[in-house]
Amino acid sequence: MRDDDDKILRKLSFMQRCVSYLKSVDAGSSELENNYELRSAVERNFQLAIESAIDIGEIIISREGFERPEMYRSVFLILGKNRIIPGEFAEEFAQAAGFRNILVHMYEEVDLDILYTFLT
Repeated sequence: MRDDDDKILRKLSFMQRCVSYLKSVDAGSSELENNYELRSAVERNFQLAIESAIDIGEIIISREGFERPEMYRSVFLILGKNRIIPGEFAEEFAQAAGFRNILVHMYEEVDLDILYTFLT
């Protein structure tokens, strides 16, 4: 097995753990608004899941010799353009990269409605 394949499998496994946690959270509960630890855990798991997806995409782009992404959202768009993932999904999932940037750089401004939207 190539080193890249091993990295992808590890990142997929980690991403699945993050996504499983996010799926376990009741998006309709007011607890997300009132429970600091829960909200922090949700935000962190979103960030890590998205970063894992970006990392996997970058590995595939590098291995296949596709154009180099200029921004994180470009990773998904390039994968869609090259039919690694469906184009429509790539367009939608590129928004996740923007959400990741909010979580990392504008964390004090994370809107609860956005969290609900991504959870559902």
